Amino acid sequence: MTPQERKRERLILEILRRQPVGTQAELVRQLRRMGMKVTQATVSRDLRRLGVVKVRTDQGGYRYLPPEEPLPPPREAQDRLVRSFQEFVTEVDFGVDLVLVKTLTGRANAVAAAIDEVRWPDVAGTVAGDDTIIVVPRTKAAQRKVLERLRKLLVKT
Repeated sequence: MTPQERKRERLILEILRRQPVGTQAELVRQLRRMGMKVTQATVSRDLRRLGVVKVRTDQGGYRYLPPEEPLPPPREAQDRLVRSFQEFVTEVDFGVDLVLVKTLTGRANAVAAAIDEVRWPDVAGTVAGDDTIIVVPRTKAAQRKVLERLRKLLVKT
């Protein structure tokens, strides 16, 4: 990879982290303003090589996200999580480094799937039994944050 290509890719990532960009043409314009001579085809190849993804926004448009940024959960996933917590969850507790979610009998899989679907960056994953879910935070520090977030879902709105 040439120094010019590395610089262009670095600038692309900087732009995408700084502000939402919805089209390759918009990205080309911004790069040209920064002194880069690029075409849409070059930007398209760069985006593919960088692992940039295009996602739908809550407003109905689209934007590019760098690969290390978590995908925003669809609004439906968050709504499903809230409903499943209010209908099926009886308690949220914790263990040494884990968070436990107690559900009505036979409902743990549905609730665990809803937790996984929102793709919280501080949750590595879930393991569901019949009426208990183990939520695995990515770090010890994230455990308290995950616990509080899940407990808030228990509050009836």
